[in-house]
Amino acid sequence: MMGIVMKKVSLSVAALVALGLTTGAASAADMAAKVYKKAPVVAAVDPWDIAFGSAIMSDYIFRGVTQSNHKPSVTAYFEPRYNINPNLQLYVGSSFESISFPNRAAAEVDIYGGIRPTFGPVAFDFGVWGYLYPGGQCFGSVGAPAFPGSGVCNGPDNGVPGVGGLPGNGNFAKKDASFYEVYGKVNYTFNDMFQMGGNVFYSPNFLNTGANGTYASVTAKVTGPANVLPWGMGFYASGEFGRQWLGTSDAFYGTAAFPGGINYADYNTWNIGIGFTKSVFTLDLRYSDTDLNKGNCNAFTSDHTAITGGNFTPINPTGIGSSWCGAAFIAKLGVDLTAATNLK
Repeated sequence: MMGIVMKKVSLSVAALVALGLTTGAASAADMAAKVYKKAPVVAAVDPWDIAFGSAIMSDYIFRGVTQSNHKPSVTAYFEPRYNINPNLQLYVGSSFESISFPNRAAAEVDIYGGIRPTFGPVAFDFGVWGYLYPGGQCFGSVGAPAFPGSGVCNGPDNGVPGVGGLPGNGNFAKKDASFYEVYGKVNYTFNDMFQMGGNVFYSPNFLNTGANGTYASVTAKVTGPANVLPWGMGFYASGEFGRQWLGTSDAFYGTAAFPGGINYADYNTWNIGIGFTKSVFTLDLRYSDTDLNKGNCNAFTSDHTAITGGNFTPINPTGIGSSWCGAAFIAKLGVDLTAATNLK
């Protein structure tokens, strides 16, 4: 009996030893595989990108006021970007627009830069924007002005000598209208179809008139569902309502009643339109308007095409009226690309 028990014990011990050796071998194999297994290769993501594009438009409207005398304009931009992480982007850029300014400036050249932080559906944009208008000429008083300082073409921003008033209506215009603004923007994306935003811009010397300027607006955009239009086109509707606050000009734009400068009229502006997209192309059709009357519009713009028409206001004693701030329709065809997406 004892012999039988001993045999069973011996067999059990042998089985356990065999099982232990087998299990140990499997564990060793697993450990070896984990230690020496090659890690997957992760492709490096280049944080640099470049956005660029161009457009042609039937009218260049800036905050409700034409910059191209209600004539067609072309524009192009170039914007290098650096993505610190997926939610934080630095950028600088430059753009060009063809214009028709009273001082005969050759073009508008913009230089800008800023930072774009994103927190989930909320996207911010903070930066500085410079507007340059090279090639301008001063149009002001000839000889002794009627009151000190009015329209005198001298100094670093006016140039010497000047030309007597603008041909046709005698409005005054400085040689240089360049200025800069600081800005902040926010945009909230509710879903794939709807987003809203707000913008604030401030300049201590708007259009180099001597007047400070603050612009604030709210925006909204609705993007239509996919596969509704033929040829794979997308579409959207968008709008903006804004208000431009303006301070008092310097003496160059003064009048007999306000020799130290005129207090420009604040105004509201709005636009609404629809757009159609296909690949990198966008066709935008838009209506724009303001509540500035023709007299105050002339005082603000020094429009070289403004004509006499009984548009007298306290800051526009000549009665000359400008249509630059009225209703306008704009058709714009643009192309927008990024190097990371379109130049792979």
